[in-house]
Amino acid sequence: MVVLASKDVAAAPSEPSLPSRASEALDALRPSVGIRDRLRRVRLTALPIVQAALAAALAWWAATSPPVDHERPFFAPIAALIAVGVGLGQRLRRVIELVAGVALGVLVGDLLIGVIGTGVPQIAAVVALAMIAAIFLGGGAVIVTQAAGSAVLVVTLVPSSNDSAVNLDRFVDATIGGLVGLAVTVLLLPVNPVSAARRELDPLLDTLAELVDGSADTLAERDRAGAALVLGRSRETQEAIDELTTALEGSAEVARIAPVRWHQRGQLVGYLDAAEPIDHLARNLRVLARHVITMLRRKEPVPEVLPSALRTLAGAIRMLQLDLAAAAEPTEARSSAVAAAELATEALDQTGGFAGQVVVAQTRSMAVDLLRATGLDRDDARRLLPSLPPGPVSYG
Repeated sequence: MVVLASKDVAAAPSEPSLPSRASEALDALRPSVGIRDRLRRVRLTALPIVQAALAAALAWWAATSPPVDHERPFFAPIAALIAVGVGLGQRLRRVIELVAGVALGVLVGDLLIGVIGTGVPQIAAVVALAMIAAIFLGGGAVIVTQAAGSAVLVVTLVPSSNDSAVNLDRFVDATIGGLVGLAVTVLLLPVNPVSAARRELDPLLDTLAELVDGSADTLAERDRAGAALVLGRSRETQEAIDELTTALEGSAEVARIAPVRWHQRGQLVGYLDAAEPIDHLARNLRVLARHVITMLRRKEPVPEVLPSALRTLAGAIRMLQLDLAAAAEPTEARSSAVAAAELATEALDQTGGFAGQVVVAQTRSMAVDLLRATGLDRDDARRLLPSLPPGPVSYG
């Protein structure tokens, strides 16, 4: 249930004392995040930290050990960190482009400094030629930028030498580092794709269930101000939906490529199937929230069964969340979604206004969305709902 509370404004003292002002200033400077939140943040980033540390160390070891046996392979751990920093699950192609950009920039820099030396004009020439080479090879913006940056590092960090022989050691180091970074994220320590999906979907489903409950409360209490708050919050869910889409794309990539995560493909399918219908449900919720406000503004009758329909739908959303987490057949979520549609249909003859009819229709549409999120196709979902009498608002 959404609790719509207002802040009580306490009477302010006429003039705070100097010690009080100093205390307030110190309080303002203190971080607002508590120790528990900080520990949670560290826990959530523990795997990327371990991936980065392990990749950097393994890249250095691989480049300094036979048969490579380089003395100071600076670019090996750098390339490994770049590969891990992007991370499998954020599009494998982008990772490969970044690593290829590093290696290409290093190669161009090494090929040129032996001929033209180092200096201000040489930096400009090397950057330009590295970018030209990246574009010529078909690289996108990522690989072009990375090639230029790596070329700059070679020109500015490599000491001047009279030896004109081409040194490809740094190119080899960068390639080794990139491959090690990919190996760590693909073979050794890939992210958990189901956990990544749950981190984005669970809060979104919580919010949607709260907003549906909030819509029921505002209807039952004829609370226009509360309905406006629900509408405002519902409009803010699109960002979470976009983040969910990105997370699911990455999770699907991990489950497809990382062998140690192949066994999680089946459980991940439920999250992938739910993504698009949940997006539609959130959009339908925004439409419903707007018409709840209109319904209350016009003082249309509110059937008692209509808030019950919305509360039943909110319960179905929560059941779906539990079923997805347990990788269980979402039978209860389906039953509740159908029950919500039946209650909404029952309210249709009692609404007495167009806005009320739209609220009923949107409740039914959200029930269809939820049924689709459980794995049913649209036709099967619609067949489970009670039929509507013919009229101007007969969708859902």
